[in-house]
Amino acid sequence: MTFSIPDQYRSFLPRFYKLAAVAVLSNMMVPLAGLCDAAFLGHLDNINYLAGVILGGLLFDYIYRILKFLRNSTNTLTANAVGQDDETAVLVAGLRCGLIALAIAGVILLLQYPIHQFGFAVLSGSGDVKGAGLEYFNARIWGAPAVLLNFVLIGWFLGREMNGIVLLMSLIGNGTNVLFDYLMIWQWGWESTGAGVATALSQYLALLVGLVAVALGMQWQLLRPAWAQVMDRQGLMSAVVLKGNILVRFLALISAYAIFTNLSASFGVGTLAENGLLLQIALLSQFTVQGVGMTAQTLIGNFKGKGQTAQMLPVLGVALVTGLAIALTFALSAVFFPEAIFKLLTSHTEVSQAMQQSVGWLVPLLSLTAAAFMLESYFTGIKDGATLRNGAILGFAVGFMPLTLLAMTRQSEYLLWSALTAYMGVLLAFLTYRLVKTHQLLVADGDAVSADPAQTAV
Repeated sequence: MTFSIPDQYRSFLPRFYKLAAVAVLSNMMVPLAGLCDAAFLGHLDNINYLAGVILGGLLFDYIYRILKFLRNSTNTLTANAVGQDDETAVLVAGLRCGLIALAIAGVILLLQYPIHQFGFAVLSGSGDVKGAGLEYFNARIWGAPAVLLNFVLIGWFLGREMNGIVLLMSLIGNGTNVLFDYLMIWQWGWESTGAGVATALSQYLALLVGLVAVALGMQWQLLRPAWAQVMDRQGLMSAVVLKGNILVRFLALISAYAIFTNLSASFGVGTLAENGLLLQIALLSQFTVQGVGMTAQTLIGNFKGKGQTAQMLPVLGVALVTGLAIALTFALSAVFFPEAIFKLLTSHTEVSQAMQQSVGWLVPLLSLTAAAFMLESYFTGIKDGATLRNGAILGFAVGFMPLTLLAMTRQSEYLLWSALTAYMGVLLAFLTYRLVKTHQLLVADGDAVSADPAQTAV
């Protein structure tokens, strides 16, 4: 008896996994940078540098992960334009999102002083820890333009399925970050400042690769008509609405992680280091899973543009299986091989032992997160930003905050982990309900475009 893959899967599976491999690597650029910084600093004698970078890195996680709406929205708009075979619209998507990214980066640089003053005033930590975190922030902040433009370029290239360029950008960005961390932290003794400089420089090198690829592959004759459409009022408002809804989604999610880390700091430096390193593992898993989600988002958006509605749910099914497999691999590896993994992150025995007591939370947290992220990719692909926004708000308000307030009252680290897990559980339940409703409408109407909230309310 031979195993036969159904036709609706056979038509896109090779394309899916080829694109997913590249999307995963590109999406790991930011968490690998943070993990690399933490790993080098975790082996220094003074743990304050590690704690400070975890604290300072929280501000960047908050800023950059919120602003990842630039990548997701660019990917969706580009994939839809590719599906419609509109090369000018493809270029417009990249130019419009690139200008928005530059404007936001300029604001961040202009406001960097009040940002870090407010951020470190809110965050908990000793004077030495905050001092190390501030040094890290002041160095890394200058990489903001490169980071945001890289979000746009990666979303644009993935929307066009230009896998090789995305892979090269990822390899250059991650590879040079490891090299610079080694030189600046380990060899030159720049500690937290070195970690910030290394991360910023590596992002600019990745950006250089992307810009060269754009220049070499540009259809220059399309630049003038594309530029004329960039500031078109209707198109701009449509892009802003989609970006705004995705922004709220990221804001709610990152706020939950920021509160989690800040409360960990209020429990003590040891708890901050322990939970911060476990979160680095969790974030690495989540960013990897999001790479699969970006692939699903690209293909769903592409199929939506082509009107091939029958392919959308099969893509989601493959993404769910793949995302869960990746998440469980990360979680179970940490659970069953804690000493080998934690030894890579820190040489402080007391931190490693504390991590082993909480590592079990990674299994439910990462599994629920993977499933929720895959469902989010479906709604992003059909440009249903309202569902993303509402799900994030519901998960934060109903799942996360009640348990977080209880954790504050009881000073309970375990209630803190349960709050993050509850966030994802509530989000997944809401998205599942919305998916069923959307699917029913698609079956009734026979048209996936009807799921677009700009045309009908789902």
